[in-house]
Amino acid sequence: MDRQAKAVVCREWGKPVQIEQITVEGPRRGEITIKVAACGVCHSDLSATTGKIQYPPPLVLGHEAAGVVVEVGEGVEGFSEGDHVVSSFISMCGKCRQCVRGHPVLCENARKAMFTLPDGTVRTRDSQGEPLNVFGACGVMAEYATLHVDNCVKVAEDVPLQNAALVGCAVMTGVGAVFNTAGLEPGSRAAVFGIGGVGLNAVQGCATAGAEMIVAVDNNPKKLAMAREFGATHTIDLNEVDDAAKAIRKLTGGVDYAFECVGAGAVVEQAYKSLGRGGTAVVVGVADPKDKTSITTLTLPADERTLKGSWLGSARPQHDFPRLLGLYRAGKLKLDELITQTYSIGEAVQAFDDMISGKNARGVIVFD
Repeated sequence: MDRQAKAVVCREWGKPVQIEQITVEGPRRGEITIKVAACGVCHSDLSATTGKIQYPPPLVLGHEAAGVVVEVGEGVEGFSEGDHVVSSFISMCGKCRQCVRGHPVLCENARKAMFTLPDGTVRTRDSQGEPLNVFGACGVMAEYATLHVDNCVKVAEDVPLQNAALVGCAVMTGVGAVFNTAGLEPGSRAAVFGIGGVGLNAVQGCATAGAEMIVAVDNNPKKLAMAREFGATHTIDLNEVDDAAKAIRKLTGGVDYAFECVGAGAVVEQAYKSLGRGGTAVVVGVADPKDKTSITTLTLPADERTLKGSWLGSARPQHDFPRLLGLYRAGKLKLDELITQTYSIGEAVQAFDDMISGKNARGVIVFD
């Protein structure tokens, strides 16, 4: 059945988001409709409004959400009405070379569902009946959303939905970069560049994995204070040093792992330069397509350094989302503390402004 919903929509790159009344169609074969309970406000959503992520408007934003299944389409197995689910913007065909090798985030067919559902169509229409694209096959910054089952993960019902939502992007990206991509070893020394929602989760991922030293790097003193709460042992304020990499090497002798959570070539260079011999730099941030990174090539073989990327924390959503929520339930992962402000959908413009100003660890839109 069709449902009316308020949604946060990008109508034009470079313009503020809009709150619109839209129609969400019921599920087709292999799809479910969820009543969204909460949706995180992520820098990737912001990037879609500026054109840095070039999803064509009009676009229903949102990819980091949790909700309750209200309708199940034909042929769906494993989901029932009333189930709690977390959205995943990773589309996985399950058949390509990368999927069968256990790397679904690198699915060779994922580009078919960047701003539509996997079949190339959408279930969202505006008040004039015109189709609306959806961010990452999700479009969950709305009261209702219809998604393919491959973009949903069923989770335990005893976790608050506004907390569960965060594993769909920020937590998975940051913690996953530490656990899955880097494979950080206990007793290691690590540096995290950029203490936003993802960077904070990289910090707590390092702490959970048993890092000996964790250096948080940012130009916002409030974020550095948050980093200490999430496990950082040392902080470096970029306003107080000329060369962050040099400061890190002086402090640690060179880190074993460096995580770049900004999305800027110059910061990637700093992360790489902060490494000791045999170190690994992991690029987590999403840079502008024209951005470049320069490194001294000789250091790759001579120091046996590694420079690698991490997309959504190298996630296997069906496995990793419940795993992360299990760590939260065991008191080993902070989710409550990540949410520094909640908003109604009518306050979405303010939520984006607060994110831009660096006010929040994570702002979350909570739906009635």
